[in-house]
Amino acid sequence: MRFTALKRLRVLFINMPLRESATPNTPPQGPGILAARLRQYGAEVSLLDLNAYRIRDETTAGRSHGRWLSNSEATGLIDRHLNKNGSPHIIALSGMITTLRWQQFVATTARRLVPGTFLISGGGLATETKEGLFSWIPELDAVVHSEGDDILLVLAADVLRSKTSGRRHSSDLAKNLGELDGRTRFLYGGDRPKDLDALPFAAWDLLEEDVDGNPVLEWYIGMPVWGMAANNSSAAPFTMSRSLTAVSSRGCPYACGFCYRGAQGERNYGMRSEADLVAEAEWLMGTYGIDFFGFNDDNFAVDPRRIGRLPEAFRSLRERGLRWGTHTRLDEAADQRAEQMAEAGCVYIGFGAESASAGVLERMKKGGFILRPRGAESNQLVRINGFDFPTTMVEGIRRCRAVGIHANCTWIMGYPGESLADLQTSVAFILWQEELATTGLIAGSPEHDLAKSAVNRRMFTATAYPGTSMFKDPACRQILADNFGISFRHDGEPVADEALYRYVLELDDATKLMHGPDGRPLYFGEMPTDQFLEARQHADNGNIEEILDM
Repeated sequence: MRFTALKRLRVLFINMPLRESATPNTPPQGPGILAARLRQYGAEVSLLDLNAYRIRDETTAGRSHGRWLSNSEATGLIDRHLNKNGSPHIIALSGMITTLRWQQFVATTARRLVPGTFLISGGGLATETKEGLFSWIPELDAVVHSEGDDILLVLAADVLRSKTSGRRHSSDLAKNLGELDGRTRFLYGGDRPKDLDALPFAAWDLLEEDVDGNPVLEWYIGMPVWGMAANNSSAAPFTMSRSLTAVSSRGCPYACGFCYRGAQGERNYGMRSEADLVAEAEWLMGTYGIDFFGFNDDNFAVDPRRIGRLPEAFRSLRERGLRWGTHTRLDEAADQRAEQMAEAGCVYIGFGAESASAGVLERMKKGGFILRPRGAESNQLVRINGFDFPTTMVEGIRRCRAVGIHANCTWIMGYPGESLADLQTSVAFILWQEELATTGLIAGSPEHDLAKSAVNRRMFTATAYPGTSMFKDPACRQILADNFGISFRHDGEPVADEALYRYVLELDDATKLMHGPDGRPLYFGEMPTDQFLEARQHADNGNIEEILDM
C-alpha cells in the first residue's frame, strides 16, 4: 500500500470510559498506535477519549475520583468534536468487554450525528464477542477482532474505495455476514504485524488538547501510572511526576484460566527490541518530559535474552534519571532477571500473584514454573509463619527487595475450588510481605508506615470473562446458567442471547462482586456463600487479618 493510499479519508477513534472509581492514568495506546498507523498512509485522524474525563461537582460528594461524563455531556462533546474536525468516513469504537453499555450509547449517538459513517468496533469487547456483537449494537457496520494494526488498513482502503465508487467493496479478508436491518455487516480478523519495531509510536499529539481546550494528555501525564494515587490495586513507596506508558510485547505464552488475551495475540508472544524501547523513551522524554516510563505489558520478562541486553541498552536513559516499571511473573524475578532489570533502571514490577495456595494456582492453570521451577519434578514450597508458600514467589519478592525493585502483587479471591484455607494462605503471604518490607524499621515511624502501606492488600473477586477457560469450565458454566440463565453451544462457547447480554452489561468493574438478576451473588469458590461474603467484607474494609481468624 502506498503512503498516500488513504489520503482524503477521515477517521475518528472514540475510546470508552473504564472504572469510574479510578482516576485515568493510562492513555489509550491501542487507538493511539492505530491512529499513527493510518496517518502513515495519508488518512486524517482524530481521537476522542471519553475515559479521560472525571467530573467533580455537587453530585460527586464523597467520591474522590469524580464521575464519568453524563450521556448528555458525552453527546455534546462528540458533537463539538465532529463540528471541529468534520464528518468522518469511519468512526471506530474501542474498549474492553466492560464497555458494552458505553459502546451501545456512543454507537447510537454516532449513527444519529453522522448517519453515513462506517461504524466499527474493535479491541477487547469486539474480540471476545465477534459477530455476536451485532445483535447488541445493530448500528455497527463491522466488527474488527484481534490485532488491528494491519487489518485496519485493509478496512480503511475498502471504505475509501466504496466512497469513491459509490458502492460497497470489501476485500477477501472481510467476512460478509449479510444484511441486518438493511445494512450489510462485515467481520474483519486481525493478525500480528511481521515486525513490531516497524510500528509507529502512539499519536499522543491527538490528545494534547480536546475541542474545549482541555489538556487531556497532561491529565494523564500528571497522574502516576502506579502507586496509591492511581487506585488500581497498585501500591508503591515512591512517587513520579510525569509518566506515560507503552507496550513492549504482545501475547503471552502462558494460559491462565481467568485471563483473556485475544485482542493482543493470545499465546503468540512477540516483543519489540530494546533499541525500539529506548527510541520511544527518548522521544517521550524529549517531547513530554517524562521521568517515569511504564511498560504495561502482561508479561515483560518472558525472554531472558532481551532482559540480559537491557542494562547496556538503557544505560543512557538511567544516567538521565529515567525510571521505569512493568509487569511479569514472580518465577521470572526469582533468577538473574531481577538484577538485570534493576541495573537497567527498573524500580517497579507488578506481579499477578493471584493466590499463594498451590492448589488454587494449579486450578488457575498458573502453577507451572511458579510451583515447579525449571528442572524440578515436584512442587517447591517453603513454610513461613505456618503456611506453605511457592518457593519462586518468596524468592521473587526477596530478590526484588535486594536489588531495589518494588514488588506489587495483585490477588484474586473466590476462584473455583478455593477454600477458606486457600484464601488464608494468600492473606498470610500478604502479611509476610509487610513483615519483610518493614524489617529493621521502627513500628509507627513514617518510614515503617510508608513501607507497610506500599504492600497491596486489595483483592479482586474472581470473574468469569467470555473467552476464558474459566468461563468454559463445566462447574462455572453451571453457576452461570443458574445465576444468569446463560446457555452454551456444543463447543463450550456461550450463546449470544439476552442472558449473555445481561451478564456482559454487569462486567463493568472487576473489583466488585457480581449479582445475578435475582440478587444472588455470583461466587465460584468452595466456601459457603455467607462465609465468602464475610471474607469479602474484611478485604473491602482493609482488615484482611480478620480472615485468618474466620
